[in-house]
Amino acid sequence: MKVYTTDKIRNVVLLGHGGSGKTSLVEAMAYLSGITSRMGKVSDGNTLSDYGKEEQKRQFSISTSVIPIEWEDMKINVIDTPGYFDFVGEAEEAVSAAGAAIIVVNGKAGIEVGTIKAWEICEKYKLPRFIYVSNMDVDNASFRQVVEDMTALFGKKMAPFHLPIRENEKFVGYINVITESGNRWQGKDVVPCDVPQYSEANLQICRDTLMEAVAETSEEFMERYFGGETFSEAEIRAALRTNVCDGSIVPMTMGSNVLCQGIYTLLDDIVKYMPSPENRQVAGINLKTNEIYHADYDFSKAKSAYIWKTIVDPFIGKYSLIKVNSGVLKTDDMIYNIDRDIEEKVGKLYVMQGNKPLEVSELHAGDIGALAKLTAARTGNSLATKATPIKFGKFEISTPYTYMRYKPKNKADIDKISQALQKMTHEDLTLKVVNDSENRQMLLYGMGDQHLEIIVNRLLNEYKVEVELARPKVAYRETIKKNSDVEYKYKKQSGGHGQYGHVKMRFLPAGDLETPYVFEQEVVGGAVPKNFFPAVEKGLQESVLKGPMAAYPVVGVKAVLYDGSYHPVDSSEMAFKMATIQAFKKGFMEAHPVLLEPIAALKVTVPDAYTGDIMGDLNKRRGRVLGMNPVAGGKQIIEADIPMSSLFGYCTDLRSMTGGRGEYSYEFVRYEQAPSDVQEKEVAARAAKVAENQKDE
Repeated sequence: MKVYTTDKIRNVVLLGHGGSGKTSLVEAMAYLSGITSRMGKVSDGNTLSDYGKEEQKRQFSISTSVIPIEWEDMKINVIDTPGYFDFVGEAEEAVSAAGAAIIVVNGKAGIEVGTIKAWEICEKYKLPRFIYVSNMDVDNASFRQVVEDMTALFGKKMAPFHLPIRENEKFVGYINVITESGNRWQGKDVVPCDVPQYSEANLQICRDTLMEAVAETSEEFMERYFGGETFSEAEIRAALRTNVCDGSIVPMTMGSNVLCQGIYTLLDDIVKYMPSPENRQVAGINLKTNEIYHADYDFSKAKSAYIWKTIVDPFIGKYSLIKVNSGVLKTDDMIYNIDRDIEEKVGKLYVMQGNKPLEVSELHAGDIGALAKLTAARTGNSLATKATPIKFGKFEISTPYTYMRYKPKNKADIDKISQALQKMTHEDLTLKVVNDSENRQMLLYGMGDQHLEIIVNRLLNEYKVEVELARPKVAYRETIKKNSDVEYKYKKQSGGHGQYGHVKMRFLPAGDLETPYVFEQEVVGGAVPKNFFPAVEKGLQESVLKGPMAAYPVVGVKAVLYDGSYHPVDSSEMAFKMATIQAFKKGFMEAHPVLLEPIAALKVTVPDAYTGDIMGDLNKRRGRVLGMNPVAGGKQIIEADIPMSSLFGYCTDLRSMTGGRGEYSYEFVRYEQAPSDVQEKEVAARAAKVAENQKDE
């Protein structure tokens, strides 16, 4: 592939609801630009951007991919993202590398939740955007309806650049609003035609909106507009480019991906109206001077880049996808990874075409490329030179809150599974592996149930290891509410020395649930010699790991050793330790033991219309609603305290209640006494497990 300078590059991310046509739009662009000789289909599993086995099997995008399109001596880096919410991390990575966005809307389905979420992402990162309405060849697809709905939702900045021409319910051509001319498709060619009479009124409205926007770009234009003058096509296009780049106008266009109609004009409009990297800004910190460094995609400055995505594939290897923020990166350059404090030789430079690396000799500022086999590199790392070490801020990535316990089907695969998951966490920042040693379980965190299911399938298909997902154990605790006074004598007589340890102990609530136990001794007269006190404490240490009631860790117990006895020959540390363990069991069970459950502070963000349903559901889950705060966009944040055990499966339920528009986050805050029914259930489960183990023995 040719080398392109900064002014000839456009970085465009495709966003939208799952199934709106992003991947098939990439196929149409690739076909028109000559990358492919025939268009692939999602249903056939032969598209450029959905190259993963899971993507081909499920027929939707799971990971982000880049397809560089060469068009009219320009390079358009098209970044295709997944539309389903379980893979939002992929879209967030892609947006960090993009300079503009195309929000794809299905002309038949209209505006969906994914459309609104895509808009919110663009607003957050201040991305110029187009709206592209797909599936215009399908019956019932309505461009006008989408325009009206988008205008109602997001205001008058929506500006249709093209209007559809339909004859006998078929999509046969389009009207260019800027030139006020009609165009009709004849095979692959476009031929001029008259504007249909039924479209004239609508064309006039759209044209007037555009002219007002053009007039507002300068005082001179405003005077000419009110003076009744018309603008030249060149003036209109220059002014509209300014409007699009600052986000005051959002062009709307449409087409059919399958028939490759409307794609030519879309590619033209990307080149004409979307900003090149030189019109965007990016800044980092120069670690030598501690000053802000305005890289701003300037090719004449010191070279710097950041890794916005990592591909780790068992078949093609590891690639770090980079965006060059300043300077020109060349083959065999030495680059310094600021985050890892490692200097490495670049070797070869690539641009990725889906999963196919194409070699290039250099990458200019603003371009997107890939480096192979950077050993320690991770997504979010900054790359620069040792002479000018520039560190860039990391982009935000969604936090995973859905988790499951995983177990290997074959215990011999434990190491292979952990290595495979480590590679996958390099690639997917919304995947987290947690070793919950307290409850002796391994946890897998993701963005939703489907995300975790796909991880399990990838482990099997790509890494040939099998895991089972199960409901995670809740991290309950045990404590006491009352006092108890017990004694225990541990005596064993066998040939030679015997074992003798005798303790009298009081157990009472310590009041502090942060620490497992507090140990005090009030022994007088040497009833228990001082050298056995550490053995008593050791017995306590072991006892609190698994409580006598339901085998959960013990917290908040004060143990006082006040008396006992010893044998000058048979007493030993081991005997006093065993006596303490038995005394603890007895004393704990006599001191009104209770189960404590972890409580989380939950925040649920939902549109106003769903607040009643959410609050009703939280009450069913034993949640205590603490309050509601309105936020921008007609939404409410509902705050509640809720038992962690009630959050299992909440992600799926929240999405189904809100049509995918609800979001939530939580964090552990404290322990509270569990209701008696929860306690009884856990005690019964423990008893059943003990009985089962005894039967096995």
